[in-house]
Amino acid sequence: MNVFRILGDVSHLLAIIILILKSKSCAGISGKSQILFALVFTTRYLDLFTTFISVYNTVMKVIFLICAYVTVYMIYVKFRKTFDSENDSFRLEFLLVPVTGLSFLENHSFTPLEILWTFSIYLESVAILPQLFMISKTGEAETITTHYLFFLGLYRALYIANWVWRYYTENFYDQIAVVSGVVQTIFYCDFFYLYITKVLKGKKLSLPMPV
Repeated sequence: MNVFRILGDVSHLLAIIILILKSKSCAGISGKSQILFALVFTTRYLDLFTTFISVYNTVMKVIFLICAYVTVYMIYVKFRKTFDSENDSFRLEFLLVPVTGLSFLENHSFTPLEILWTFSIYLESVAILPQLFMISKTGEAETITTHYLFFLGLYRALYIANWVWRYYTENFYDQIAVVSGVVQTIFYCDFFYLYITKVLKGKKLSLPMPV
Protein backbone atom coordinates (compact mmCIF):
# COMPACT_ATOMS: atom_id res chain seq x y z
CA MET A 1 0.00 0.00 0.00
CA ASN A 2 1.35 3.42 -0.95
CA VAL A 3 0.14 7.02 -0.81
CA PHE A 4 -0.87 7.07 -4.49
CA ARG A 5 -3.12 4.03 -4.03
CA ILE A 6 -4.75 5.53 -0.94
CA LEU A 7 -5.26 8.94 -2.57
CA GLY A 8 -6.65 7.22 -5.65
CA ASP A 9 -9.18 5.29 -3.56
CA VAL A 10 -10.13 8.46 -1.66
CA SER A 11 -10.59 10.36 -4.93
CA HIS A 12 -12.74 7.54 -6.30
CA LEU A 13 -14.85 7.50 -3.16
CA LEU A 14 -15.25 11.29 -3.24
CA ALA A 15 -16.48 11.08 -6.83
CA ILE A 16 -19.17 8.58 -5.86
CA ILE A 17 -20.17 10.54 -2.74
CA ILE A 18 -20.50 13.74 -4.81
CA LEU A 19 -22.79 11.89 -7.18
CA ILE A 20 -24.94 10.39 -4.42
CA LEU A 21 -25.22 13.69 -2.54
CA LYS A 22 -26.20 15.56 -5.69
CA SER A 23 -29.42 17.50 -5.13
CA LYS A 24 -32.74 15.69 -5.53
CA SER A 25 -32.16 15.31 -9.23
CA CYS A 26 -30.14 13.11 -11.53
CA ALA A 27 -30.32 15.54 -14.44
CA GLY A 28 -27.16 15.40 -16.52
CA ILE A 29 -26.07 12.04 -15.09
CA SER A 30 -25.78 9.06 -17.41
CA GLY A 31 -27.61 6.11 -15.94
CA LYS A 32 -25.92 3.88 -18.51
CA SER A 33 -22.46 4.81 -17.23
CA GLN A 34 -23.59 4.03 -13.68
CA ILE A 35 -24.94 0.63 -14.77
CA LEU A 36 -21.57 -0.12 -16.35
CA PHE A 37 -19.72 0.90 -13.17
CA ALA A 38 -22.02 -1.34 -11.10
CA LEU A 39 -21.20 -4.18 -13.49
CA VAL A 40 -17.50 -3.36 -13.18
CA PHE A 41 -17.53 -3.65 -9.38
CA THR A 42 -19.74 -6.74 -9.38
CA THR A 43 -17.50 -8.73 -11.72
CA ARG A 44 -14.28 -7.46 -10.14
CA TYR A 45 -15.12 -8.08 -6.51
CA LEU A 46 -16.39 -11.64 -6.72
CA ASP A 47 -13.16 -12.54 -4.93
CA LEU A 48 -14.77 -11.18 -1.76
CA PHE A 49 -16.15 -14.70 -1.37
CA THR A 50 -12.84 -16.46 -2.00
CA THR A 51 -9.89 -14.27 -1.00
CA PHE A 52 -9.08 -12.06 1.98
CA ILE A 53 -6.31 -9.51 1.42
CA SER A 54 -6.84 -6.97 4.19
CA VAL A 55 -9.57 -5.24 6.17
CA TYR A 56 -8.98 -2.06 4.16
CA ASN A 57 -9.32 -3.93 0.87
CA THR A 58 -12.51 -5.70 1.93
CA VAL A 59 -14.17 -2.58 3.34
CA MET A 60 -13.40 -0.51 0.23
CA LYS A 61 -14.78 -3.21 -2.06
CA VAL A 62 -18.03 -3.42 -0.09
CA ILE A 63 -18.38 0.38 -0.03
CA PHE A 64 -17.86 0.68 -3.80
CA LEU A 65 -20.38 -2.09 -4.46
CA ILE A 66 -23.03 -0.54 -2.22
CA CYS A 67 -22.48 2.95 -3.60
CA ALA A 68 -22.67 1.73 -7.19
CA TYR A 69 -26.06 0.11 -6.70
CA VAL A 70 -27.39 2.98 -4.59
CA THR A 71 -26.51 5.33 -7.45
CA VAL A 72 -28.32 3.16 -10.00
CA TYR A 73 -31.34 2.97 -7.68
CA MET A 74 -31.45 6.74 -7.28
CA ILE A 75 -31.29 7.33 -11.03
CA TYR A 76 -33.82 4.75 -12.16
CA VAL A 77 -36.17 4.62 -9.17
CA LYS A 78 -36.00 7.42 -6.60
CA PHE A 79 -35.32 10.34 -8.98
CA ARG A 80 -36.40 8.74 -12.25
CA LYS A 81 -38.61 11.73 -13.12
CA THR A 82 -35.51 13.91 -13.44
CA PHE A 83 -33.55 11.35 -15.46
CA ASP A 84 -32.81 12.53 -19.01
CA SER A 85 -33.24 9.21 -20.83
CA GLU A 86 -33.55 10.93 -24.20
CA ASN A 87 -29.97 12.20 -24.11
CA ASP A 88 -28.59 9.15 -22.33
CA SER A 89 -28.65 7.26 -25.61
CA PHE A 90 -25.22 5.66 -25.95
CA ARG A 91 -25.47 2.09 -27.30
CA LEU A 92 -24.01 -0.10 -24.54
CA GLU A 93 -23.57 -3.08 -26.85
CA PHE A 94 -20.85 -1.10 -28.65
CA LEU A 95 -18.84 -1.42 -25.43
CA LEU A 96 -20.02 -4.70 -23.92
CA VAL A 97 -19.51 -6.89 -26.99
CA PRO A 98 -15.86 -5.98 -27.73
CA VAL A 99 -14.96 -5.86 -24.03
CA THR A 100 -16.41 -9.35 -23.49
CA GLY A 101 -14.57 -10.73 -26.51
CA LEU A 102 -11.27 -9.12 -25.47
CA SER A 103 -11.54 -10.47 -21.92
CA PHE A 104 -11.69 -14.01 -23.33
CA LEU A 105 -8.80 -13.42 -25.71
CA GLU A 106 -6.40 -11.46 -23.48
CA ASN A 107 -6.26 -12.43 -19.80
CA HIS A 108 -3.83 -13.74 -17.19
CA SER A 109 -5.55 -17.09 -16.75
CA PHE A 110 -8.46 -18.75 -18.52
CA THR A 111 -10.59 -19.26 -15.40
CA PRO A 112 -14.06 -17.83 -14.66
CA LEU A 113 -12.95 -15.43 -11.91
CA GLU A 114 -9.91 -14.26 -13.87
CA ILE A 115 -11.93 -13.65 -17.03
CA LEU A 116 -14.54 -11.69 -15.06
CA TRP A 117 -11.78 -9.65 -13.38
CA THR A 118 -10.25 -8.91 -16.77
CA PHE A 119 -13.69 -8.01 -18.13
CA SER A 120 -14.11 -5.51 -15.28
CA ILE A 121 -10.74 -3.88 -16.01
CA TYR A 122 -11.47 -3.47 -19.71
CA LEU A 123 -15.03 -2.29 -19.05
CA GLU A 124 -13.96 0.32 -16.50
CA SER A 125 -11.65 1.90 -19.08
CA VAL A 126 -14.65 2.76 -21.29
CA ALA A 127 -17.52 2.95 -18.77
CA ILE A 128 -17.38 6.76 -18.67
CA LEU A 129 -18.04 7.09 -22.42
CA PRO A 130 -21.86 7.19 -22.11
CA GLN A 131 -21.47 10.10 -19.64
CA LEU A 132 -19.08 11.99 -21.91
CA PHE A 133 -21.35 11.28 -24.87
CA MET A 134 -24.32 12.66 -22.94
CA ILE A 135 -22.43 15.86 -22.12
CA SER A 136 -21.37 16.31 -25.74
CA LYS A 137 -24.97 15.75 -26.82
CA THR A 138 -26.47 18.31 -24.44
CA GLY A 139 -23.58 20.74 -24.89
CA GLU A 140 -23.04 21.45 -21.19
CA ALA A 141 -22.68 19.94 -17.73
CA GLU A 142 -23.74 21.04 -14.27
CA THR A 143 -20.92 22.07 -11.93
CA ILE A 144 -21.59 19.16 -9.56
CA THR A 145 -21.34 16.74 -12.49
CA THR A 146 -17.99 18.20 -13.53
CA HIS A 147 -16.67 17.81 -9.96
CA TYR A 148 -17.74 14.14 -10.07
CA LEU A 149 -15.94 13.60 -13.38
CA PHE A 150 -12.82 15.41 -12.17
CA PHE A 151 -12.39 13.22 -9.10
CA LEU A 152 -13.15 10.11 -11.14
CA GLY A 153 -10.44 11.06 -13.62
CA LEU A 154 -8.06 11.99 -10.82
CA TYR A 155 -8.56 8.52 -9.33
CA ARG A 156 -7.30 6.92 -12.55
CA ALA A 157 -4.37 9.33 -12.84
CA LEU A 158 -3.32 8.55 -9.25
CA TYR A 159 -3.53 4.83 -9.98
CA ILE A 160 -1.07 5.29 -12.84
CA ALA A 161 1.29 6.89 -10.31
CA ASN A 162 0.58 3.92 -8.03
CA TRP A 163 1.61 1.47 -10.77
CA VAL A 164 4.80 3.42 -11.50
CA TRP A 165 5.63 3.39 -7.78
CA ARG A 166 4.98 -0.36 -7.51
CA TYR A 167 7.08 -1.06 -10.59
CA TYR A 168 10.13 0.68 -9.09
CA THR A 169 9.65 -0.47 -5.49
CA GLU A 170 8.12 -3.94 -5.91
CA ASN A 171 9.04 -4.80 -9.52
CA PHE A 172 5.31 -5.30 -10.05
CA TYR A 173 3.74 -4.71 -13.47
CA ASP A 174 0.26 -5.71 -14.65
CA GLN A 175 0.02 -4.95 -18.36
CA ILE A 176 -3.77 -5.37 -18.56
CA ALA A 177 -4.46 -2.99 -15.67
CA VAL A 178 -1.87 -0.42 -16.73
CA VAL A 179 -2.85 -0.22 -20.41
CA SER A 180 -6.56 -0.07 -19.56
CA GLY A 181 -5.91 2.62 -16.94
CA VAL A 182 -3.91 4.72 -19.39
CA VAL A 183 -6.68 4.42 -22.01
CA GLN A 184 -9.26 5.51 -19.45
CA THR A 185 -7.17 8.48 -18.34
CA ILE A 186 -6.75 9.61 -21.95
CA PHE A 187 -10.54 9.91 -22.23
CA TYR A 188 -10.41 12.49 -19.42
CA CYS A 189 -7.63 14.67 -20.85
CA ASP A 190 -9.86 17.15 -22.70
CA PHE A 191 -12.19 17.26 -19.73
CA PHE A 192 -9.30 18.04 -17.33
CA TYR A 193 -8.31 20.98 -19.52
CA LEU A 194 -11.85 22.36 -19.60
CA TYR A 195 -12.27 21.78 -15.85
CA ILE A 196 -9.13 23.74 -15.00
CA THR A 197 -9.72 26.58 -17.48
CA LYS A 198 -13.46 27.00 -16.92
CA VAL A 199 -15.00 25.27 -13.90
CA LEU A 200 -12.30 26.29 -11.42
CA LYS A 201 -12.76 29.88 -12.60
CA GLY A 202 -16.47 29.75 -11.85
CA LYS A 203 -17.62 29.29 -15.43
CA LYS A 204 -20.07 26.64 -16.60
CA LEU A 205 -18.58 23.85 -18.66
CA SER A 206 -19.98 24.03 -22.18
CA LEU A 207 -19.13 21.89 -25.16
CA PRO A 208 -19.86 22.40 -28.85
CA MET A 209 -23.10 20.72 -29.85
CA PRO A 210 -22.68 17.80 -32.27
CA VAL A 211 -23.63 18.66 -35.83
